Amino acid sequence: MRSLSSSSRAGVRGDWNIVRALIPYLLEFKGRVVLAMLLLVLAKLANVTVPLVLKEIVDALGQPMAMLSVPVLLVIGYGLLRFFSTLFGELRDAVFAKVTQRVIRRVALKLFVHLHSLSLRFHLERQTGGVSRDIERGTKGISFLLNFMLFSILPTLLEIGLVTGILVYRYNPWYAVITFITLVVYIVFTLFITEWRMIFRRTMNDMDSKANTRAIDSLLNYETVKYFSNEAYEARRYDEHMSKWEVSAVRNQTSLAALNSGQSAIIAIGMTALMLLASSGVAKGELTVGDLVLINVFMLQLYMPLHFLGFVYREIKHSLVDMEKMFRLLDENREIEDAPGAVPLKIDQAVIHFEQVCFSYEAKRQILRDVTFDIPAGHTVAVVGSSGAGKSTLSRLLFRFYDVNSGRILIGDQDIRGVTQSSLRAAIGIVPQDTVLFNDSIYYNIAYGRPDATREDVLDAARSAHIDGFIQSLPDGYDTIVGERGLKLSGGEKQRVAIARAILKNPPILIFDEATSALDSKSEKAIQDQLRNVAHERTTLVIAHRLSTIVDAHQILVMSEGRIVERGTHRDLLKMQGMYAQMWALQQQEEEEGSS
Repeated sequence: MRSLSSSSRAGVRGDWNIVRALIPYLLEFKGRVVLAMLLLVLAKLANVTVPLVLKEIVDALGQPMAMLSVPVLLVIGYGLLRFFSTLFGELRDAVFAKVTQRVIRRVALKLFVHLHSLSLRFHLERQTGGVSRDIERGTKGISFLLNFMLFSILPTLLEIGLVTGILVYRYNPWYAVITFITLVVYIVFTLFITEWRMIFRRTMNDMDSKANTRAIDSLLNYETVKYFSNEAYEARRYDEHMSKWEVSAVRNQTSLAALNSGQSAIIAIGMTALMLLASSGVAKGELTVGDLVLINVFMLQLYMPLHFLGFVYREIKHSLVDMEKMFRLLDENREIEDAPGAVPLKIDQAVIHFEQVCFSYEAKRQILRDVTFDIPAGHTVAVVGSSGAGKSTLSRLLFRFYDVNSGRILIGDQDIRGVTQSSLRAAIGIVPQDTVLFNDSIYYNIAYGRPDATREDVLDAARSAHIDGFIQSLPDGYDTIVGERGLKLSGGEKQRVAIARAILKNPPILIFDEATSALDSKSEKAIQDQLRNVAHERTTLVIAHRLSTIVDAHQILVMSEGRIVERGTHRDLLKMQGMYAQMWALQQQEEEEGSS
């Protein structure tokens, strides 16, 4: 019981935090919110007045010769009040529509921007399918929460207050007492059962997100699934979560039936008690038939929205649960942030200094150990070494996807931790080893390097990357859609697009992370000359696997187990007869065997 109580309190705190988070967005439209609330009050006043007019009509028609003097004005008034109660409600919804949609837009945009501001570590660990489903449910929950909290709970409470006041004013206090007791029992029952049911809703959401993650992951790796004939295996993995979702969904639905039945029983008992009391009053001559009709209509008007209030409360709780994970994403800590007072990067001379850099992704596994080297402005420095030596980590640190554990990285005389991330990344272009493209046209993916570039600039970049001829040969040319993650293009074609994109960006610093690893020998030689032209007079870091691509580098660094073990030019390193010389000899032998 203690844990349940503490979790309930934590849930309530979380719910209020979510509601408070939405208030600033509502304040953006103070006028519309006030107007909507005014229309809400007018609609409820019209609705509560309808039974009073109906009572007068019934009593008037109950008099002798009533058929000769039909209360026309009262009947017309009754019809107008019915109309106004609906009209004001519709006007309220129309006025508030812009508020709801703008809040959804603002929160969705804020979340989108926030996700892009999170560290690479978060995005490497995230589950895309689950995150997308959390966002989808959360934005829908906002719409439901705003509309029903403001326009169902508040008006229902207002109507309850008005009806109770009229009963106390016009009739025996027992009417108000019975009404009050029924309300209290109904609300307590609804709150208790709904809180208990939230366990099933949260489990449903968790299983739904996990199942969606499995589905997205499996579909993105469609070819791999087919390669190993693992369709049945993937279906089982997906169904593991769906079966748990099914169990929670069944419990959710059966508990809902219990909740609805209990609510209906409470309302039925309350209405029966009131009608017995009113019927007794009519029989004793204390009340008229119109009073009986009035009390009956009031009870219907009161208990129908009250029954709806139970539904609304339940759905609001569902919405808050649906929004929990979305707002939890907004609370996700940004591992890498601009320092207070960060200034834009100034590049007079694009000189890069790595000074005694140590770094680890996890405390137990050191990646870089006391790495120190310089890249003079306009020079090319290549980094080689075995897989896992820490080569690609250098580019991630230079982009400041992570911060160093110790030491520092400078561009010119500025520590990159003291400059804005946007200015730092604007100064660096990269051709990565694994090029991932947007599911859009080839033109869009090249132009992404500089979105404001002219079409001629984009075509020049494509020609420089030796991909223009291939693109022109396609039926749709530059408008060809590359598919999700660029899967419609070969590895080499994707890398050429990446090279064209880097050329278009035209940055002072370039990183080639095994940029030609997916190209055949002929294509590689054709692009190497262009890469040299692109790198000319730019500060360039080349992370290489094929040593033949970096023989002209001003300096080559050989890394092993996170340390620089050799450095020098190609000729110097061959003379050392060390690790680089062994790698060179092995690759030369492989090329000779491959050509024979």
